Amino acid sequence: MAKVHPEPGTWPEYLEKFMSGDVAFGSWYDHVKGWWQKIRDHPILYVFYEDMKEDPRREVLKLLRFLEREVSDEVLEKILHYTSFQEMKSNPMANYRTIPDELMDQNVSPFMRKGITGDWKNMFTVAQNEKFDEDYVRKMSGSTLQFRTEL
Repeated sequence: MAKVHPEPGTWPEYLEKFMSGDVAFGSWYDHVKGWWQKIRDHPILYVFYEDMKEDPRREVLKLLRFLEREVSDEVLEKILHYTSFQEMKSNPMANYRTIPDELMDQNVSPFMRKGITGDWKNMFTVAQNEKFDEDYVRKMSGSTLQFRTEL
């Protein structure tokens, strides 16, 4: 769908390219580990999608504390409403519907798809998952970063 990127090929082909870092922006592993390490020198709040899905209120309050801000309950409710997946999916400023089809063809796939966790299970075969897990452990070794892949 993202026309600015090279053709991804089939899912198995793309997965191999992703694991080898042969994608438009290079190695995801290096990118993520690099930013994860920045917390040593900079005040950075990392937010994880699974945490937001599990308890949006908790995560917004965590963000507010990080920013050293307080809001009224009314404003908090508005934040929770307007940052919900369904609201953002219908908001052209969040769902990239303002981007021309020549650059991002959402007829191929919408930018905001399902808004659920664990959907990777519908893409990966058991063998692909095992191979990815091995690659992940090897390339992320030494990092304290931990992901949850479902709730």
